[in-house]
Amino acid sequence: MRVTAQTLPGDRRSDPLTINCSLVEPILVGFVRSEVRRVGFKKAVLGLSGGIDSTLSAYIAAKALGPENVSGIRMPYSTSSVETMDHGDLVAQELGIRMQTISIAPQIDTYFTQFTDASRLRRANKMARERMTILYDQSAAQEALVIGTSNKTELLIGYGTIHGDMASALNPIGDLYKTQVRALSAYMGVPAAIIDKNPTADLWVGQTDEAELGFTYAEVDRLLARMVDERARPDELIADGFDPAFVSRIGRMIQTSHYKRKLPLIAKISNRTIDRDFRYARDWGT
Repeated sequence: MRVTAQTLPGDRRSDPLTINCSLVEPILVGFVRSEVRRVGFKKAVLGLSGGIDSTLSAYIAAKALGPENVSGIRMPYSTSSVETMDHGDLVAQELGIRMQTISIAPQIDTYFTQFTDASRLRRANKMARERMTILYDQSAAQEALVIGTSNKTELLIGYGTIHGDMASALNPIGDLYKTQVRALSAYMGVPAAIIDKNPTADLWVGQTDEAELGFTYAEVDRLLARMVDERARPDELIADGFDPAFVSRIGRMIQTSHYKRKLPLIAKISNRTIDRDFRYARDWGT
């Protein structure tokens, strides 16, 4: 059978997706405060789309650094929805953070006049990377670190653009599955309108993440928690009731997107190659 949100395998176990929000919140707030200040910064900047992931990152950053030190940037394209814009405004008002709006339409349209047959995927990736170039330019302009907004679900299955939305200086929500993002968002007071809406990257009119993926976050999170966190083998997952084709598909998605989660592969010719032998921690020397 096809796994649905109502008939999720593994329910007989204690729920591996349950988190203690009262503990997770201060951990993530402390993480942002420590990592930003450790490298000599006081401020943070992030893309604020009005979606739940960027909203939760904004809530964490504002609590860690103070709202006066957080800048949210909306980067709409001509097809961006009014709801996206409105929800970005709502978050900025709720938190009291600075909001900027910088359209990506001029540069995207100019580029694709040379490639009129470009696929929707190419356009979506170009938009994601254009937005990140803006964030890093504003990072330099405002002396602020770029905060990431990719959750664990999307990072694991590769549902993101390398050097686009997957890029950041630090990511407070990257170890939270989408299901957990929703739970922590509710705990921290994110407006229900943002928590309850269909997840979308707003890449084209009517686009939603779950329709594009072909499964729900509830389905894949339950599988990922068993497959990744608990290291269950495929035969164990199938015995739990997960559809074999679904198990195989998600396994392939994790494997084929692994390059997105790693630094660029460097050909080894010396005794101390970066990321093999020269592997100091990120905070080395600080």
